Parts: sequence; structure tokens; C-alpha cells
Amino acid sequence: MPATLSQLLARPELDLTLLTPAGVGDPDAPVQWAHSSELPDPTPFLSPGQVLLVTGTPDDVDPYIARLAEHGVVGLGFGTEVVRAGTPDALIDACVRHGLPLFEVPYRTPFIAIARFVADRVAADAYARNTWALRASRAISLAALRPDALAAVLTELARQIERPVALIGADGSLDRVSPAGALTAASRDLLAAADPLLRSRRRAAGSADTEAGAFALQTLGAAGRLRGVLAIGSDGLDPAAQQVVTGVVALAGLALEQSRATDAARARLRTAVWRALIAGDRALAESVAEPVLGALPEAPVRVTVLTGTALAAAADWLESHADGFFARDGQELVLMESETGADAADSGALGPAAAARFELRGGTSAPSSLADLPTALAQAEVARQRATPASPVPSFDDVATAGMLALLQTPDARAVAQTALAPLVAADPGLPALLRTWLDSDGVYDIAARRLGIHRHTLRARVADAERLLGRDLSGFAARADLYAALRATA
Repeated sequence: MPATLSQLLARPELDLTLLTPAGVGDPDAPVQWAHSSELPDPTPFLSPGQVLLVTGTPDDVDPYIARLAEHGVVGLGFGTEVVRAGTPDALIDACVRHGLPLFEVPYRTPFIAIARFVADRVAADAYARNTWALRASRAISLAALRPDALAAVLTELARQIERPVALIGADGSLDRVSPAGALTAASRDLLAAADPLLRSRRRAAGSADTEAGAFALQTLGAAGRLRGVLAIGSDGLDPAAQQVVTGVVALAGLALEQSRATDAARARLRTAVWRALIAGDRALAESVAEPVLGALPEAPVRVTVLTGTALAAAADWLESHADGFFARDGQELVLMESETGADAADSGALGPAAAARFELRGGTSAPSSLADLPTALAQAEVARQRATPASPVPSFDDVATAGMLALLQTPDARAVAQTALAPLVAADPGLPALLRTWLDSDGVYDIAARRLGIHRHTLRARVADAERLLGRDLSGFAARADLYAALRATA
């Protein structure tokens, strides 16, 4: 530790005398430096935690001392017999009023001796902390060689800095804590602070105030595929301790990245199982999946297809959240969840949860057997085409309920319809709406004319104009159905 004011006053070779009562100021406050100045206001050139040495005082003593105390000066030394003999009473009184310790420096003690003592203690403290940092880093490096490297590194870090350390997984749950049980009351606050860092999917740092004190948070892993968040008790960490923490962040990130090979192998296995299911080889899929991934969901199942830029991060999250089966197949993430048993009400719920967390789009099929997965996959793809910001993962059940005409609400259908109706819009922008009313009236001129508020002969003439513009006879069902589909697509 750096020198304190009480240690400075106790040095017999300096022969310093404390002039203020013992209760004034903090005698155990660390002294970061000793500085001499005769300026009327030296505070712009001082830092908190320093001792100021003077041989004279300005005329306005009280404001002068008030500025020093407010700035964080921990002590004032007055050198006697340079400008005057003895320390002015006004200076003593002002120091007592403002809580600033005042000591007298005899003429035979040069200010440089005080500065040298403080500097030596600061240097000794820096050397001691650097030595500790080297020893702590070495102990942590040796811990990284143990079988469970990550757990050993975090345990050793907590022991070295004497503060709790926690790892929050990529799924947002508390993975491990050192020492065990240290964050029982603070875990909820830590998880809440880590969640936005994980959702950002970018390398970032943050902080959290908990019942267990302040914590510094640092994401682990590469942008777009974070591996977790490291939370370290940060109350009172000095630069040496922060240096050790920085090294641990790198080691923890490395330890997590080393698991990527295993993760990649599991991902390839999942893809192989899914493709075997789609190919109809259920026996092969079950024999491959069960020893590593567990049993496949029981039929009937719902299939959800998700697309987006964060599929890898979503797959990592699903590793600890999915009760069913999932796999990455090209640019799609496929989930298969059981529709039977107690979880039937929640079937398909993971798709919307993953989509909301990772900004994905997708669709969910109707219940299906394992033998009919290609049809379920096609249904999920149809539903995915209906995804909107308000409904990022629609269900095929809803698509089927809406009927065939609802399938016309796609960009492709709208583009074809706009081209087909372009001659009508160019001739009369109100003509498509008139034709829509006529067709909604089953092509009955009298009913449609009343709805439009025009004479039926006028309506007949307008329909004849439309036939001429389109080059089609609208007396037949097929032509009317095609026109109606185009009108619905552009509605």
C-alpha cells in the first residue's frame, strides 16, 4: 500500500508535527504524492490523494483551505522559518473547520525528503502489486492446464482477487460461480445485466450493481456467436488486478472456443439425422441420434423452419433450450417438436422464442407424422412466406384457415397481378374497384349496379371496356376467376 498520512508523520527523521486535532481528516488515507506550490490556487495542478507543502499562505486563508479540502488533498504541510517562524493560527483554524490535517515541517527537513519518502512508498507498492500480478497470472496459467480448464481458471481468479466470479452461458443462464454459492442473492441482477449484451450479439462490456457488490461484465466469443458473459466482482480492483482479469478474459474465451470443434461435430450429426428423416430412413436417423442427441420427438410433430443472419447463435441457444430436435440445413434452422403429451400446448413455441431473440423469420407446419416430414417441411416453408414483422413465425394452420386466395398475398403474385391489371389502371384507375364489386356480386349486373350506385347498362358498358382492354371474354368462370385472383392479389 502507498504511504498514509499517519506513517508520514511517524517518520522520526522527518520530525513532522501534527497541528490539527486527531479527529480532523483521515490519518490513514493513502498519500499518492507530495507536491509543493506557493500559488494562490494550486488545485488545477493537484490530484486527489496528494499532500501539499507550502511555506506561506494567501491573505484569504479560509477559501484557500476550502478549495484544497474540496479537491481531495489529504494533508497540508507548512514549512516554518522560511517565510516566517511558526505556523499561522488562522491556517490552523481554517484546517480544523474544513477537516484538512495540517502538520508543521521544521526548517531542517527539506520538502524533497517528504516527496522522496512518498515516492519510494509508491514505487514499492507498484513493485509489490506487479509482483503479485505476475504470481497470480502464473497460478491462473497453471490452472488452465487442468482437465476442466475453464472451471479451474475461474476458481483461481476468484481466489487471487478475493472477489466472486461467474460465467453466464450463451443461453443466458448461470453456468458456474466461484466460490460456490457466492451469488445466491445477486444472480438475478447479473442475468438481467448480461441479457442485453448477449442479445446484441456483439463483443461488449458492461457493469451491474447487485446485492453482492459491483460487477464488471465482458462478453466472450466472436461477434455474431457469443459464447457467454464473464462477470467479475469489481469493487476496489486496482490496475494490477485488472491486468490479471484481462488475461483471464482471454483464457476463458480460448477455453470456450476450444469447444467449437465438438459443437461443429454435433451440428453435422444433427444435419445428417435430419436429412435421413427427410429421406424416409427413420431407423437410421434414430440409431444415429439416440446415443448422442437423445430420442427423437414422438409423433405427431410440428416442424418449424427459421431463416436469418443469426442462425449459428440461435443454434447455440437451442442446445440448452430445445426439448425437441433441431438441425441446421443450409441456410435454414429446422425445429421438430412433439405435439403429444403434456407439452402439446407448447408445441412450436420455441420457434417464436428463437425468432424474437435472434431476429429470425420462419413458419410452423401443421401436426404431422415422422413418415410425412417432407409434407410438413413444405407446409412450414409456405407459412414462412407469410411471415411479417408482427407475426415472424406464422403457423400453417392459420394459412390453411385463410383459404387458397390468401396465398395470393405474396410479392410474386402481386407483381404478376399488377402487370395483368396495368391496362385497366392506365385507362381508368377506378375500373379495378368496379370490377371487384361486380365479381363480389357473383357477376349479377343488377346487384352490382345498386352497390355501385350506377345504372346496370352503364356497368355493362364498363365491363365491356375492361374486356376490350384486357383482350379477354369475361363471360366464362375461368376468366372471371383469374381476374378476381389478380384483383385480390393487388388489394
